[in-house]
Amino acid sequence: MLTITVPGKEFYDEEKNKFFTVDDAVLELEHSLASLSKWESIHQKPFLGDDARTAEEVFSYIECMLLSPEIPPGVLSNLTQQNFDDINAYVQSMQTATTFGKTPKATGPGETITSELIYYWMVAFKIPWEAQYWHLNRLFALIRVCNIKNQPPKKMSRQEQARQYRELNEKRRAQLGTRG
Repeated sequence: MLTITVPGKEFYDEEKNKFFTVDDAVLELEHSLASLSKWESIHQKPFLGDDARTAEEVFSYIECMLLSPEIPPGVLSNLTQQNFDDINAYVQSMQTATTFGKTPKATGPGETITSELIYYWMVAFKIPWEAQYWHLNRLFALIRVCNIKNQPPKKMSRQEQARQYRELNEKRRAQLGTRG
């Protein structure tokens, strides 16, 4: 979860001919599968695609990330560049200690990742439903670990098999004190 403070501002209401102040607002945000799902249901397109998002779509995603119950109107329009930088850094962070080696390059067109596909992966790997509220990158790391652990063992090549047999034979000869 990310907590940011949006600074207040002073505004002028022309109808009432009066200045008024909006106080600082503390917002709690969560970049999660639940947020992603909300955004996709509103915009009816994949969030994780390569297509650029408009400023309105970015603000919409920030609204979908909100955990704060009631925020005063106009608070999101007061977001500073530092607030956007903090949100972006939070969304990009891995939120896990798990690391992965080099990944093979994908060939051909990849599968479009949508919230429903991620929910499918959760069902397929029997990941508990509360994980939909985890940071999205942490959930992706768990899905990737489940995928790796569920792969069948890699078969040894003939060279690797011959090397292993050679090492076993040498070890047994040493134990028994024989030459062959």
